Amino acid sequence: MTPTHLLYLHGFRSSPQSAKATRMAAWVREHAPRLTWWCPQLPPSPHEAVRMLEHGVSRWPRERMAVVGSSLGGFYATVMAERLGCKAVLLNPAVDPARDLARHIGETTAWHSDDRFFFRPEYVDELRDMTPGRLADPTRYFAVIATGDEVLSWREMSERYRGGHLRIVEGSDHALSDFDEHLPHLLHFLELGPSP
Repeated sequence: MTPTHLLYLHGFRSSPQSAKATRMAAWVREHAPRLTWWCPQLPPSPHEAVRMLEHGVSRWPRERMAVVGSSLGGFYATVMAERLGCKAVLLNPAVDPARDLARHIGETTAWHSDDRFFFRPEYVDELRDMTPGRLADPTRYFAVIATGDEVLSWREMSERYRGGHLRIVEGSDHALSDFDEHLPHLLHFLELGPSP
């Protein structure tokens, strides 16, 4: 079913100004102007982020919405998809951010601005507490996974989303700098575009 509402979730230290988020926003403006698009700036607290997202989509039709998430946003997209039963597209998704982000506790900066924020120890606990168990329906997921990801393990990502629709990319990088090559496949999965 073609979605009428699309949520995009950026990664850790990222923002709605990321290359992938702005590319997706531009595609929506040009090709699907009636699609409800929301790409919010996520707060550092995972609990606050998910609470904000749940509130923001509370009036969205579950069967006509989808979520796209990159890196930590891919983890949040999984949390949302498991809670709401919607489709999700994951771009090099974080599988165990509680483990991976524990070393980032302290003050840090965002990639797209000089804004500084604190990643607090309790945020690691929040991530651990919200980590979904086994996926209820892996076929609702489409994951783009780069073997050249320098931040996350592509094998761990592949194992986590086994049974879903996986696009394993030889090479590339964590940011998926070649995102334009994968966009048609993502759109086809969401039923927003033709088969590539």
